[in-house]
Amino acid sequence: MHICIVAPEQFPVPGDGSVEICIWAIARALARQHKVTILSRSSPGLSVSAELEQVEIIRLPAGSPSRYQAAVIHYLQKEAFDIVQVDNRPRLMAAIKSKLPRTPVILFLHSLTFVPAAAGIAASLARADHIIANSQSLRQRLLRRFSHAAQEISVIPLGADLSRFSPAGASGKQLRRELHRLPQQTFTVLFVGRVIPRKGVPLLIHAMRRLNKRLPAHLVIAGRGRPSYIRQLKVLARRLGVSATFLGNVAHEHIHSLYQAADCLVCPSQRHESFGLVNVEAMASGLPVIASNNGGIREIIVPGQNGYLIDRYHDSAAFSRCLYRLARDPEMAARIGAQARLDALRTFDWVHTAARLEKIYRSLWLKLPG
Repeated sequence: MHICIVAPEQFPVPGDGSVEICIWAIARALARQHKVTILSRSSPGLSVSAELEQVEIIRLPAGSPSRYQAAVIHYLQKEAFDIVQVDNRPRLMAAIKSKLPRTPVILFLHSLTFVPAAAGIAASLARADHIIANSQSLRQRLLRRFSHAAQEISVIPLGADLSRFSPAGASGKQLRRELHRLPQQTFTVLFVGRVIPRKGVPLLIHAMRRLNKRLPAHLVIAGRGRPSYIRQLKVLARRLGVSATFLGNVAHEHIHSLYQAADCLVCPSQRHESFGLVNVEAMASGLPVIASNNGGIREIIVPGQNGYLIDRYHDSAAFSRCLYRLARDPEMAARIGAQARLDALRTFDWVHTAARLEKIYRSLWLKLPG
């Protein structure tokens, strides 16, 4: 099949945004068997067209959703695709379907951000030939808002690059800590993600203060955020006496080395997470994960086996207790990390994601007349 994946207008592909990471990984996996074209936004320093790892990337004018939509539709009307997949933009998907009525058009949703309970969204969703959600939690929330879509939403979990996100071993961990200038013998806690209030970083800093009363630990925070908010967090860490490294944005192509430097990952999200890609990347890296028990996260973490889920995730003490449990018992932490790696190998490989997508593509393609 000739497959076209239409990326959102916000960031270029390849890129560091979670949706862009997913698109690029899925496209590369599909390209082993199919011809794959990604439509993405133009960006300074990137060519208008390129072929990377057997995937064709076409970069189109952006600047606003409407300008990008016009460029996407203009391109699609000139080409012939068997399947068009649009990620995370229902209105764009509906506009494309209206212009390509005979081509199966799929909507792959990663969150509810662009699916508000607003006029016109239900009509846009109804235009899709199929809707895919990245978790049962996201599917259920969509059904509560748009019950008519019950028979049109499939769930396909996301994955990780299991060759890149892998355990480093003791010597590898030492080298990674040297690379990032982290303490060698201190229990190291990692946060990866956007540094915004809903992600719970202040609560994690308070949890680290509690942990430090019982044993030394170091916090690593990797992710972009508003400079003023980052400054507030640094002041908070200093005031509470928490040893912390703020790395800012780390390109996704290098982020695996941070997982390999850490002893565990904490995902203290204070609001619904549709999936939680960082948790899967940490599991693939052999790390125990401590995460808020909300949204799609609970579909990834099995408490006591590959990590811990925190029910009272507004309470820093609940996170601190799990951190202490891991820090005081390295053998148990290693067992949990090993199980996390096994679970990632079984379930969270981009090859599995692509295979599930391909099955849906083929079912739609085979229904075409003639």
